[in-house]
Amino acid sequence: MTTRFFVYGSMSEGMVHWSKISEMIEKIVPASIRGTAWRLKVGFPALVAGGDHLINGQLVDLKSSELLISLLDEFHGFNRFDPDKSLYVRQEVIALVGDETVSCWVYFLNPRKMPSGARVITDGDWQKSLVEEPALTDKLTERQRTYLTRLGAATGREIIPINDMSLYRELMNLDLIVDKGRRLALSKFGQEVVRYLG
Repeated sequence: MTTRFFVYGSMSEGMVHWSKISEMIEKIVPASIRGTAWRLKVGFPALVAGGDHLINGQLVDLKSSELLISLLDEFHGFNRFDPDKSLYVRQEVIALVGDETVSCWVYFLNPRKMPSGARVITDGDWQKSLVEEPALTDKLTERQRTYLTRLGAATGREIIPINDMSLYRELMNLDLIVDKGRRLALSKFGQEVVRYLG
């Protein structure tokens, strides 16, 4: 038995979160659904239910597993017992695959949780948007990525020193870190970026 999902953005083949599902895929085909695509400040898209754009992505048949679905729900911040407070909402939709229609699941961003700085992708073409303006994660230098990853893995009040003032200024200017006096921490935006570092 399989479970069908429409995937897009960072979950698409070749993107940063593809590895989270790739081992469980039985079949993959190009597909599209109707909705509205938003470009998050980090650069990757989020879809919102409603709207009339044809959003391209992939239909994946996953090996059916309650654990896998629970993990995908957790990754997307979806609480099936309280969807209104969820970051993303898992919803059943109709996808277009060639000339056929197929029922599948998709994770839509909860409009109440839309991050500041997000903007509508006017034609819904998130792939073109990423080509024209790559995601922030693709623009970071190796030392920026390394420091952000270390800071993201820190627990509690652990201090992750930064010995390079130019790196400090770069990360502050990108609004990725905040200075808490004795220690640095990821800003809210920095936490989102680290989530997309893989």
